[in-house]
Amino acid sequence: MSVNIFDQFSEQPQNSNPPAVKARESIATDSVIDGASADSANTTDQQVKDATQELLRRGHIEESHKPVLFRNACTHERKIQTVLEPLDLSLRLDTHRGVAWLTVAKTDDESKEEDAWSHPLVRRQRLTLEQSLLIALLRQAFMLHEQNDGVGQSPAKIAIDELLPQFLTYFEDSGSDQKNESRLLSLLDQLKTYAIVSEVDKNHEVTIRPMIVHLANPESLSALLQSLKTQVQTEGAGNE
Repeated sequence: MSVNIFDQFSEQPQNSNPPAVKARESIATDSVIDGASADSANTTDQQVKDATQELLRRGHIEESHKPVLFRNACTHERKIQTVLEPLDLSLRLDTHRGVAWLTVAKTDDESKEEDAWSHPLVRRQRLTLEQSLLIALLRQAFMLHEQNDGVGQSPAKIAIDELLPQFLTYFEDSGSDQKNESRLLSLLDQLKTYAIVSEVDKNHEVTIRPMIVHLANPESLSALLQSLKTQVQTEGAGNE
């Protein structure tokens, strides 16, 4: 019986591939998977890089201003902490208020006096008495807003006309409404560098930003207000 070579080929399943073709398909599939993994890793690395650079540039990230960077900081917190560790810096997150910020990492030597503290990448600035007072008043207004509206539910705003009388309770009135307001606006402008307040808007209001909760020590501010209040009362009694 003769064998027809064409019959042999026709008996093979139509969907079967020679071994060499299967090998090439396997290599191609692996390459696609490896490429996708590499793209994913590159994306993650870029997200970590972007968030870390923003933190080092500004010291903080607010969700309301830069939602993508804030989300990256939350998602890749551990990797960012690893990047910051050699710099003796640490990432802190307040997801309820939508803010991420840098702090100086705690050292093993907690016996150092505060005045001896230093960090090569962080500059410590002293606040004036007027700046400290204004921060205390703003923090009180911010906390009252959160008590009424809830944490992180809406921006905390205060009108200049509402803030000015509170400020003048502790400092001498110049006798000129224009000078008093200019003095307050100048102080608010100085506090913008600390990410505590926004620009004065068209409604003559400022937004108190959530960083004030973490930059201001409540006990120290309360003590300051009480001290100034006692001083004002004493001076008032002496002038009678």
